[in-house]
Amino acid sequence: MVKYGYMALCALALAGLAMPSASRAEVSTVRLAKEYGLAYLPLTIMQEEHLLEKQAKKAGLTVKTKWLQFSAGSGMNEALLSGNLDVASGGVGPMLTIWSRTLKNYKIKAISAMASLPLYLVTVNPKVKTISDFTSADKIAMPTVKTSIQAITLQMAAEKQFGKGQATRLDPLTVSLSHPDAQLAMLGGKGGIDSHFGSEPFQQLELKDPRAHKVLDSYQVVGGPHTFSVVWATSKFVSENPKVVQAFYDALQESIKLINSDPKRAASIWIKGDHLTFSQDEAEAFIKDPENKWTTTPERLLVFLNSMHEAGLINDITSDWKDLFFDYVHDTSGS
Repeated sequence: MVKYGYMALCALALAGLAMPSASRAEVSTVRLAKEYGLAYLPLTIMQEEHLLEKQAKKAGLTVKTKWLQFSAGSGMNEALLSGNLDVASGGVGPMLTIWSRTLKNYKIKAISAMASLPLYLVTVNPKVKTISDFTSADKIAMPTVKTSIQAITLQMAAEKQFGKGQATRLDPLTVSLSHPDAQLAMLGGKGGIDSHFGSEPFQQLELKDPRAHKVLDSYQVVGGPHTFSVVWATSKFVSENPKVVQAFYDALQESIKLINSDPKRAASIWIKGDHLTFSQDEAEAFIKDPENKWTTTPERLLVFLNSMHEAGLINDITSDWKDLFFDYVHDTSGS
């Protein structure tokens, strides 16, 4: 039997105290969430093709996934903070909001962008040609008032249209509804909803109705293509599960590569995974829309950040987009 002196035992004890952070087992089940719409196609493919499980296995891990569905990013933020969710997804508005609010505690950041897609404000009110034509009789549905990417874009457009300090002028007309519910309400004439600031594919489907027309395009407001959907997590989860998060990012890249290289297959997976009712050709056309960019590279996030700061929606600001992200995408030409 080997005998240890007092000092040796103390050294072993101290070494034992120092080891858990390095040897602690990573999570065996990852809880992820997505919303409705084309912007979450990379996550749908990841879910249906079990890409996270596949990438984790390459890293020597056995990981299960639990997928949740939310109607807006704000609900995911609550789930993250309460410890009921590991990876959230949504528009840049909720992500930037929670980034600012948790700089001194949870330090939530984005892992990656997923897609740059245009957002349309669609109406069935024939009198509304521009945002100047909206009156108190109109109601504009969007995922979350005030903080969704649609809300931020509308505020940016209002300030451009009506002048400095008028960013929130149209806020009283906005109501929170999921995209599917907003589409049904607007086209069905329910609840006084006559406009919807949505996303793909809802906006394209709405524009097929002869009563509907586009009032606003987010690309025009922001000055070009911009990131719409991102994924984010707490610093604690990322630091404690480096292999799992790397596997997630690798799976996301694999998913986006599939979308870009084989949109036909991606369309089939999307229809099956999200139980869609439109045709294979329609789904493929949505995916291949030339305005859509499937990429992990962030685009024009600082435009939204600056606008939200000026509007008093967030307290913090940065001039470096990398401050908003963990280092997975730092080697990209983001903005």
